[in-house]
Amino acid sequence: MIRHLLVSVILGVATTLAAQAQDAGLVTLQTRQDSQGWEAVGRLDIRGKGFCTAALIRDRLILTAAHCLYDLDGSLVSPERFSFQAGLRDGRAQATRAVTRAVAHPDYSHSGDATDTSGVAIDIAVLELDRPIRNTRILPYAIAQRPITGDQVGVVSYGRGREDAPSLQQVCDVLGRQTGVIVMTCDVEYGSSGSPVFMMNDGETRIASVVSAMAQINGQKVSLGTSLEGPLNVLLNHFATLGPARSGGVQRLMPGGTRNDTGAKFVQP
Repeated sequence: MIRHLLVSVILGVATTLAAQAQDAGLVTLQTRQDSQGWEAVGRLDIRGKGFCTAALIRDRLILTAAHCLYDLDGSLVSPERFSFQAGLRDGRAQATRAVTRAVAHPDYSHSGDATDTSGVAIDIAVLELDRPIRNTRILPYAIAQRPITGDQVGVVSYGRGREDAPSLQQVCDVLGRQTGVIVMTCDVEYGSSGSPVFMMNDGETRIASVVSAMAQINGQKVSLGTSLEGPLNVLLNHFATLGPARSGGVQRLMPGGTRNDTGAKFVQP
């Protein structure tokens, strides 16, 4: 699932759309070698609804878009309808887990308004898996500081017409940012909601944003994402109040992580 928002002008970025010419195209990750370093990105199947994309941020916690937690009628999807398939490619996943709990950002309010962008800034959710994923090839991603205008990012996603394997766009551009909404040239499609947007920090691939919606600026297609720096801490603190702490500790925003030398094929900006 992904929302399609119609935005006439946002951030005054219309004049920078020429940056799209520098973007790299989508590449399907067809082989194990292609997928190296991206195995912790998976398809989040929602029985009776469709699918989103999600990424592992702890051994028992995945990150996605909050609107993926809501059914077509606006009701919450029950956790047992979710299934996370890490590294799914051609019908085979590196790991498959059920979901025991799904928690959206506490300030997120689901809306069917196709012109509303206010929710994008907090359109994030975490889902607790029924069992940890502990595999040397599937390592949780650390979180990057928020990207700024002019940064280059990349995205790994599933989407309509490419449901059976993840696609990588190594280079797309951050056109602008306002009140927690990041406008990017990343190529997303229905099903790409929740896709992790990556940046390189000191040679380490980190999640910098989560895809929330498609939009149009002066007729040009762009993608909108959530700035994680503040909202993710609020969400994880909220999650921690709902029950016993799980393994993995508190998600930190910038200290040294553990994903160096993962083999992820990502272009250094």
